[in-house]
Amino acid sequence: MVRVIQEFLRLSPPRQDHLPALRIALGVAVPLLLLLATGRLDLSIYASFAAFTGIYARHEPLTSRVRHQVTSAVLLLACVALGVSLARAGTGPFGVTLAAALVSGVGAVLAAALGLRPAGSLFYVFTVTGVATLPNAAPLPLALGVACASAGFSVLLGVLGALYSQRVRQGELFTPPPSPLTEEDLSWHGGRHALAAGLGGVLGTLLLPGTPHTAWAMVAAVAPISAQDHQGRVLRAVHRVVGTLLGLLLTFLLLRLPLQPWGTALVIVALQFLAELFIARNYSVALLFVTPLALLMSQLAHPVPVNGLLVARATETVLGALAGLLVVLLVRSRRER
Repeated sequence: MVRVIQEFLRLSPPRQDHLPALRIALGVAVPLLLLLATGRLDLSIYASFAAFTGIYARHEPLTSRVRHQVTSAVLLLACVALGVSLARAGTGPFGVTLAAALVSGVGAVLAAALGLRPAGSLFYVFTVTGVATLPNAAPLPLALGVACASAGFSVLLGVLGALYSQRVRQGELFTPPPSPLTEEDLSWHGGRHALAAGLGGVLGTLLLPGTPHTAWAMVAAVAPISAQDHQGRVLRAVHRVVGTLLGLLLTFLLLRLPLQPWGTALVIVALQFLAELFIARNYSVALLFVTPLALLMSQLAHPVPVNGLLVARATETVLGALAGLLVVLLVRSRRER
């Protein structure tokens, strides 16, 4: 228990996190403001998911950053395309859950095999489920066009950021590549991700019928799985719940402000910066900003009643985190046991 409390309060040493935070926030800001100016905020969700590209290869040098960000962009665009196809086909919650479970398992294995960081499949699951559960998805060519432009802009910012880092000799910030997993490790890694996403989606659908946001249960279930070891996975599940619930308090306050769309867009950009500023230092603190960030993005593109939105996010996060924790505790290889 003491260890858990210490983890909630501890901030890892800063590593000039403001640099990637500024770059990633700019990657969200420009597409969002352009869509706002053209009156197409309904397309902002596709741009936002594709902008996850900038989160990858955070402190890597130019060559590996370009390779990993382009790879991540391709995977995210594939998830956007799958999500749009599922939404326009009217796929039900169990169909979306099955698709998300497959994406989670395959995405986690690909990310590990290709050396992508952040590890795991959280962003792929979030993208597929977030798009697949949209009430009125855009036509596939339009959605992919917006997503491609957004992802391309994030890659461009990544190149400029790497060049700047080289010029000011920040080589000590570059992250070493992750250790390769054995074939057995990859199997367990992918299996845990697939099972967590599937279990979170099934429980969310069965226990919270009629809730249109079961995607959050799947995301919360997958979130702990990507930590490096068993203890880290348990801690991350706890952090996910506590950070999200506290973040919902901030969300409630922000949604009560009489913000115009441009004001909401600026708040989203500020939250993105703050989330990236803390994500590598303390996961639960970062979730204070990630939670309102995700909900404001959703509200900007497709507004829904606020009270129901907050209750759904809270209940699904708790349910999904419990599902993920169950998988963490029960699904371990012989070596991990």
